[in-house]
Amino acid sequence: MNTTTCCFTGHRYLPADMLEHIMTRLNTEVELLIERGVTDFICGGAIGFDLLAASLIAAKKGMGTDVRLIFALPCRNQDVLWPGEQKALYRELLKEADEVRYVSEEYSPGCMRKRNYYMVENSGYCVCAFLNDRSGTSQTVRYALRNGLSVINVAI
Repeated sequence: MNTTTCCFTGHRYLPADMLEHIMTRLNTEVELLIERGVTDFICGGAIGFDLLAASLIAAKKGMGTDVRLIFALPCRNQDVLWPGEQKALYRELLKEADEVRYVSEEYSPGCMRKRNYYMVENSGYCVCAFLNDRSGTSQTVRYALRNGLSVINVAI
């Protein structure tokens, strides 16, 4: 378990009426983690919460905070079917990354899970936006808890 690293996981689609709350909590929790010595933040790069979290870390880097943005991506072409606006944000954030790791070269049925497990296995903390049990987010949160990570849900 790496106590200087935090991974992010969350739903692709978050209720609009919760976004302000989630962003405020996310910022607060990231600040607290930085105070505890967390320097590396791993993001899975998916639409939704992942890109929100990556945007926050990129902004903190831009303000001079000593943090690293690491992308752990399921495959090289994960954004091939994304809408233009999301694709553009994703590609800009990739330019801000200190490190990019691909767990698979091409899409395969298990590459998302492999990415999620990689993030958990290389972190001591997991910040999530977790709202329902039937999702990759819930699977990742359960895996993080089984692996002893401190899990912080910014959606509650």
